[in-house]
Amino acid sequence: MISQIFILSSKGDHLIYKDFRGEAGNNVVSVFYEKITALTGDQPPVVMSHKDLHFVHIRQGGLYWVATTTVDSSPFTIIEFLNRLTTLIKDYCGSLSEKSVRMNFALIYELLDEVVDYGYIQTTSTDILKNFIQTEAVSSKPFSLFDLSNVGLFGAETQQSKVAPSTAASRPIMSTRGEQGGKSEIFVDVIERMSVVIGSNGVLMKADIEGEIRVKCYMPSCSEMRIGLNEEFSIGKSQLRGYGAAVRVDECSFHQAVKLDEFDQYRILKVCPSQGEQTVMQYQLCDALPSAAPFRLFPTVERDNGGRLLMYLKLRCDLPPKSAAINVSVTIPVPKGSLSSPDQSAELRPLSKAVHWEIPRFPGGAQLSALFKLEVPGLSSASMLEVGPVGLSFELPKYTCTGLQIRFLRLSPVQPGPSQRWVRYVTHSDSYTIRI
Repeated sequence: MISQIFILSSKGDHLIYKDFRGEAGNNVVSVFYEKITALTGDQPPVVMSHKDLHFVHIRQGGLYWVATTTVDSSPFTIIEFLNRLTTLIKDYCGSLSEKSVRMNFALIYELLDEVVDYGYIQTTSTDILKNFIQTEAVSSKPFSLFDLSNVGLFGAETQQSKVAPSTAASRPIMSTRGEQGGKSEIFVDVIERMSVVIGSNGVLMKADIEGEIRVKCYMPSCSEMRIGLNEEFSIGKSQLRGYGAAVRVDECSFHQAVKLDEFDQYRILKVCPSQGEQTVMQYQLCDALPSAAPFRLFPTVERDNGGRLLMYLKLRCDLPPKSAAINVSVTIPVPKGSLSSPDQSAELRPLSKAVHWEIPRFPGGAQLSALFKLEVPGLSSASMLEVGPVGLSFELPKYTCTGLQIRFLRLSPVQPGPSQRWVRYVTHSDSYTIRI
């Protein structure tokens, strides 16, 4: 049973506040934010208490999504509800951001009235709520007739217009009622997150991959969708299938709406997609990488004659030549001092005592080098042991580490009028650590 739900910005600004039972005072928002800011760690506990009031919160889109309760409710139930609520609001508003919440506050209040009744959860189904929600979403980036970036000579289509932009799947599902939500499109995203630990000798010590197949549907009616995976896709350490390159995962789970009658033989998932976003499949691969790790580091740490700390880093990208990593960030913990780095875009952040080296784009097969000189007062052998381990964060578009691919995407019945289907692949670094 939920007493209140409120949404705060990262700065503590009051965006949404809904009191269902009137059991707590009006100062709960300030009490929660004071408890959050008083903590020293970056990750505050999900569940916190103040007198007889319990706070349960998650962090999505740079916002705090908080529910309060005065009874001994299951925190896991409330966490699951908050996650579904963020997905629901993302479906109706198009994106999760402070600007989107401010522009669609009336729609969000209407959703909360339908989702929760006197503290009791009713439904979080996008399809069911479509019959009751009347407020239309306000897009954070309105359409402009003067945006002619994708129009060629005399209105002809350019090559860029045939590629789905990165924000194409970030619009509301009911943006225009007269057009049934705009274009008839469906997006299938294969998203993987990798956790890797590489030893100082270059040996792979740990490698875990968690992935999911996420579907976002903008079609008003679609009775069934068939998603074909690799024929060589196998689960567990059983006998491999097919004749091509093996695609193996250790564990696999499916959404309850997925039909698996053709999965064992043909590796086909059948699902009836509802408007909005849903995860149809999740998988995991532990202690193994089908291919080489995306990055290798060759470090040299020494002390020069002037008493400065020298770090020479050679970073190599082992992706295929046609692939590239973007938004690469290299973090090197170092002793307290001042940095001199003329050749690379890097900065020393005193609070975290780490050097941050930013690489916007890193092509596969390329190699970059950097020389960092640190002025460390009283540099000693013990100070040099404070260097490392190196942490990397990056994004790999159009690439999956497991090799999972979508063979085909078929809809039945055939949709009337023009419809578009998009398949996208991306790999994120959840934790990528290289020891020095």
